Amino acid sequence: MAELGNLTAGILLSPRRMSTVKIRARSLFRTPVSRIGPERVGSGAGNDHWKRRADPHRPPKRQAGGGFPPPSTVPTIPSQLVHRYLALRACRKPASWCKVREYSLRRIELRSIQEAGLKLTKTAAGVCPLCAGTGWKTLSASSSAPRDRRVTRCDCQLQSRAGALLAAARIPRRYDHCELSTFEFEGPHLHLATARMAACRFVEEYPVNRSGLLLVGKAGRGKTHLAVGIAKALIREKGVECVFYDYAELLKQIQDSYNPSVQATELDLLRPLFKAEVLVLDDLGSVRPTEWRWDTVRLILNTRYNDSLTTIITTNFADEPAAGTGDLDRARTSESFATARAAAREDTLGDRIGEPMRSRLHEMCRLIKMEGEDFRQKFRSASFR
Repeated sequence: MAELGNLTAGILLSPRRMSTVKIRARSLFRTPVSRIGPERVGSGAGNDHWKRRADPHRPPKRQAGGGFPPPSTVPTIPSQLVHRYLALRACRKPASWCKVREYSLRRIELRSIQEAGLKLTKTAAGVCPLCAGTGWKTLSASSSAPRDRRVTRCDCQLQSRAGALLAAARIPRRYDHCELSTFEFEGPHLHLATARMAACRFVEEYPVNRSGLLLVGKAGRGKTHLAVGIAKALIREKGVECVFYDYAELLKQIQDSYNPSVQATELDLLRPLFKAEVLVLDDLGSVRPTEWRWDTVRLILNTRYNDSLTTIITTNFADEPAAGTGDLDRARTSESFATARAAAREDTLGDRIGEPMRSRLHEMCRLIKMEGEDFRQKFRSASFR
């Protein structure tokens, strides 16, 4: 019985060694002929309790020369997971008084015990009561067709997809609070009510109406707040893929991709802008124009225009033509006067992105003008905190 105790202690206290348990030749589990006598060896000798009874719970007979299983190479497994699948049973042999017949893993191998335990825990805690984990819920039948059963996507699937899309939308942490519901348009901000109504209508009509939005106004009027709120509403309510990019940051990343030490290529950076269902391009024209920057803007907008994809753009520059465009009096004014007027004139959207791209934006987007006082200076200034 001391040998039996040592064996059971090794099984229960050392899960890592379960597949390498060795039994000495003269133990109770492997009785030699000298201990039971030659008259009891064989199929017809001895009492009935020495015969090997047919038991469905008994493991299959070990092949000759097969030996015990090779040592396990799996990492250390918590003992509580191993003990969950152990089955210790009495072998019902009164002559040898063996208390342990076998240990079984219930068809779960040692290398998958930990995985099985995690799966059971996840399933027990994560099953949706509406769809029972299928992802589809049954709609109530109508009175006209009581046998007509229909299903739709469960809310749990929409919520998990919305969480994944929000994580991939690249929205900066500073704009985590930006929602359509938190956009202020009452009281002193009543002049922004029209813009907020247009944003809500855009979400309701999408994707029937795929025209984009061009939010124009000076700094601090809430353009980025409204654009981010639209993107979040599309993601949560309709499961639409949206991505957010800052214009100046995007150009800087593309310039950095030309460095041989940077692994990302220009195409890798532009691919999300080409493929996203809805693109939010913030602060368009914030960087002084060059031929290369005009070409980059032209490539992005033309690609999305040809693929009929929706684009939401914000800009601080007035939606007016570039300098000298449509100026009928320019030929009659002196050069010095024209230079002075150009110096006093503020840049427009046409100056920043080029007149051809400004014309293309009018075809792609609906114009929303946002006027009023600077919200940051009057209500969100750090001096007032």
